[in-house]
Amino acid sequence: MTTPGTGAEILVVDDDRAFRISTAALLEAEGYRTSVAADGTGAVAALRERRFDLVILDLRMPGTDGLVLLEALRVWGHRVPVLIISGYGTIDSAVRSMHLGADDFLTKPVEPDVLMARVAELLARRPTSAERAAPLPGGIIGASVVMQELADRVRRVAPTETTVLVTGETGTGKELVTRAIHELSPRKGGPLTAVNCAALAEGILESELFGHVRGAFTGATRDRAGVFEATEGGTLFLDEIGEMSLALQQRLLRALQEREVTRVGATRATSVDVRVVAATNRNLREMVAAGRFREDLYYRLAVFPIDVPPLRQRKGDIPLLVDSALARLAPRVGATRPLSCSPLAMRVLRHYDWPGNVRQLFGALESAAIDASGERIEAQHLPEEVRASAERTTELRYRAEFLDDERAAIERALQASNGGLAQAADRLGMGRTTLWRKMRQYGIGGSGSGPTDRIET
Repeated sequence: MTTPGTGAEILVVDDDRAFRISTAALLEAEGYRTSVAADGTGAVAALRERRFDLVILDLRMPGTDGLVLLEALRVWGHRVPVLIISGYGTIDSAVRSMHLGADDFLTKPVEPDVLMARVAELLARRPTSAERAAPLPGGIIGASVVMQELADRVRRVAPTETTVLVTGETGTGKELVTRAIHELSPRKGGPLTAVNCAALAEGILESELFGHVRGAFTGATRDRAGVFEATEGGTLFLDEIGEMSLALQQRLLRALQEREVTRVGATRATSVDVRVVAATNRNLREMVAAGRFREDLYYRLAVFPIDVPPLRQRKGDIPLLVDSALARLAPRVGATRPLSCSPLAMRVLRHYDWPGNVRQLFGALESAAIDASGERIEAQHLPEEVRASAERTTELRYRAEFLDDERAAIERALQASNGGLAQAADRLGMGRTTLWRKMRQYGIGGSGSGPTDRIET
């Protein structure tokens, strides 16, 4: 049974590895989505990457302590609720934290039911990040800060007639950005035409763009309009613009400047009313410096540039992308009920860096859904390269076993360490004292009076 706050995004910041891992696992078992940070630096990086519904923050940490981070959050304008949890609970520290903008204060050790009650109470005061974020246009998915900024740029430029250059790595969704610009523009009733400049030979691309007249070349048996004329009143999307030859770049520049095109073999120009959005995964500035791209065309295209961030810079959006993808995949893989991911599978997906970006993520999910035979996607259903990346992280290994069976995880670690307490604690990512306490709790290895280097099993 999950809490009313299921799906909320929570950041756990604590320098005690065992505490942050066990707290995150407890939250995930209740249906929340979590990220962890060991210090203020990691917390700042996470908060820049995505928006959270709640931050659970340790008061004393090396470097930037919790109060300094809390004050910085409020100065930056972050209104995310903050729950301070400290092992040094005093009236003074509680008052100071509340004065700086904390929403609640708890003292360690804190009982799980008390923590869950406070979390639910704080989340009930505030809508989730998915509800708080304005819907993004054109099928774009994301609640991260960078995607909200991208959406703002799309909304500002869409109503204008300005030419737009969309940049970003392969698979990031540049065509979706173009569709959003078109749908929010006065041209939305006109056609949206896409041309991949890398997919056609130079002569064919020239005819595709500008058209030709009968007899212009062998095989030209009739007059044919190019996509500039065919897209009259609409938006023309020129993908992979960096692959266009210098000669064609000159013709494109004239079409943009004069708003007219001349068909191949013709002597008269035709006026066109077309808005151009160009896209590339290459660095056009470097190409200009190398003489492979016209400088005048670059500045004509890049009047209003929009850069689409890679998925590794907005991992907080992965749960939203996963939910959207699984909803579309269900009928394709023959699922008889809605598809879902286990908490561990989601953790693995968010750990991987996704060099192929959103396109690779969607492919991995389709493969996993097939392997799962329409059931819930577990970590073992994900592609091997995705799992291998996550398996190198000690915290993730421990959290996986924690969610499964903490006692079994401890017993496996002790067996693998031949009874060595220090080695087992290291495998589990927790301190020796914490491990010893949990062993006593589960009746593992006798009832010694304190942690030792080796136990009898």
